[in-house]
Amino acid sequence: MFTAIEIVPREELELRWARCREELRRSAPAASGLMVCSRLAIYWLSGSWMNGLFWLPVEGEPVLLVRKGIERARMESTVRHILPFRSYRDVETALREAGAVFDGCAAVDMCALPWSMGLKLQEALSGMELLSGDGILAAARARKTPWELAKLRLCGERHDFALTKVLPEIIRPGMSERDVSHAAWNVFFELGHSGPLRMGNFGEECFLGDVSAGDSGNYPTVFNGPLGLRGEHPAVPFMGYAGKIWKKGEPLVCDIGFCLEGYITDKTQVYFAGAESALTPAMRGAHAFCADVQQWLAENMKPGAVPEELYAHCVDWARRVGFADGFMGLGGNKVPFVGHGIGLVVDEFPPIAAKVRMPLEEGMVLAVEPKCGIPGVGMVGVENTFEVTPEGGRSITGHDFGIICVD
Repeated sequence: MFTAIEIVPREELELRWARCREELRRSAPAASGLMVCSRLAIYWLSGSWMNGLFWLPVEGEPVLLVRKGIERARMESTVRHILPFRSYRDVETALREAGAVFDGCAAVDMCALPWSMGLKLQEALSGMELLSGDGILAAARARKTPWELAKLRLCGERHDFALTKVLPEIIRPGMSERDVSHAAWNVFFELGHSGPLRMGNFGEECFLGDVSAGDSGNYPTVFNGPLGLRGEHPAVPFMGYAGKIWKKGEPLVCDIGFCLEGYITDKTQVYFAGAESALTPAMRGAHAFCADVQQWLAENMKPGAVPEELYAHCVDWARRVGFADGFMGLGGNKVPFVGHGIGLVVDEFPPIAAKVRMPLEEGMVLAVEPKCGIPGVGMVGVENTFEVTPEGGRSITGHDFGIICVD
């Protein structure tokens, strides 16, 4: 009676499996396979968003074990072995009955499970040695396939159109941050935004993104990003505060992600309430510096570039030209990165940060976000999503990086 909305091609899944197996052999050669518990990672490996487990043996056909929704899984996924299970105690028997190799040692995406569930899995698989497979998954997902890149490019086009062409026409000084947030939602949904902005790091959440007018841009934030925000409420520190009005002479920063069919691009657009001639020298100088940093990173984001070295160059540059205090956040808002991988979650691997030495590869997609906080004023800067190519980073979220002035 029903048909799947979309089926990820079998050859696409096989490419993803091959990348995981390549990482398995390199990082966990003793493991007989990779066990995945995260629903998002199960989707990436099977094409179906399921509550269950996915077993990818080093050799042979994978197995998808499903707690609920097996009919949907069989419609959406081209995995050949899709079986029901109720308890972790059933896992070993189910995998063996499916003919899958499952012995000795397994890599597991441990960050996907709370401690209590991890202990239950470990108890049920007491005869297996369980190793962390989180790095394996992160590395495999970092390099996007052509199928994924096509989705991300389309997402980026709509993202740029929303923030640079449509939203400036409907926002104005005198609106509250919450008003701007709702206007942005309407624009994004009209352009096909899917809704969720998923985060990978445990406990992180995101809803729409950050809308910060004036000094909200330096308001203390717990979110792992440089932009401060008041948010809706202390219990909902996202979007924007109804009590903060965007006033003449203030910057307005919209750091909002766009999600299309599960894939996310990240972009920040700075607006100014007034004519361009009213921009202060501090705003002009800091924003120009951030745009220059983004341009330098784009030129140097080639296969083989080392994120640690890119980050060190930018931090030293900010110090040399007098922007060290505000670069990547003021005070406690400062973050130790200038960019991050992005795809099915906002915070994918790799970040452009210290101690990240895995070279960039063609097909990786990263959000580059040099920003600068100005005391008493707010924040300026840029953020766009770039695809790593042999010629450098190619922006997929537009090419106009200036402050948009709204009278």
